[in-house]
Amino acid sequence: MTALEHRRRTGRGQVVDVALYESVFSVMESMLPEFDAFGVVRERTGSILPGIAPTSAYRCSDGSYVLIAGNGDSIFRRLALAMGRDDLAGDPTLAHNDGRAGRQAWLDDEIEAWTSTRAPEAVLAAMEKAEVPASKIYTVADIAADPHFEAREMIREITLQDGSRLKVPGVVPKLSATPGGFARGGPALGEHTDAVLRTLGYDDARIAALRAARVVA
Repeated sequence: MTALEHRRRTGRGQVVDVALYESVFSVMESMLPEFDAFGVVRERTGSILPGIAPTSAYRCSDGSYVLIAGNGDSIFRRLALAMGRDDLAGDPTLAHNDGRAGRQAWLDDEIEAWTSTRAPEAVLAAMEKAEVPASKIYTVADIAADPHFEAREMIREITLQDGSRLKVPGVVPKLSATPGGFARGGPALGEHTDAVLRTLGYDDARIAALRAARVVA
């Protein structure tokens, strides 16, 4: 968008240069400053944010997980009240992140003790009502059944050569003038060999010779 705005103002385009790893690197929070200032090399921590509590994925009664981010001071209080834990909401030692971070594992256990007795839908409904950021962690089964994915045409069906139907991901990005699309899967091995060779000037006899020599499929 910045490049387009620059073109609108100046009439000149520009190259947009980005590497995939740079996109990931840019969202790795404070890992580089932590290393440069303190020599800290952050390692794998699972679903938590070290020193920022509580934020994690919590198991629900059906075995699935819900991610809850209750690490802001006011957000944590709303989370605690939604859980019916007035004791946590009113505990002065948990009023600020430094106190919660010191008891992070214990807090996570308390939250999961609450979520583990409830279905994910009930947990999410309670979090929405309390205005606490939360989301179900999707499996591919959840994705395949999600009406939003379907409405966005991200769940497409193609017909295979044997006539069966197969669900595959849709086209990204979606362009208004040239949206793109497909109706079938990839070709079988060697399906287009003859046609390609003919465009290169091979006649049927030479193609047959190549196939006999097993040079092509």
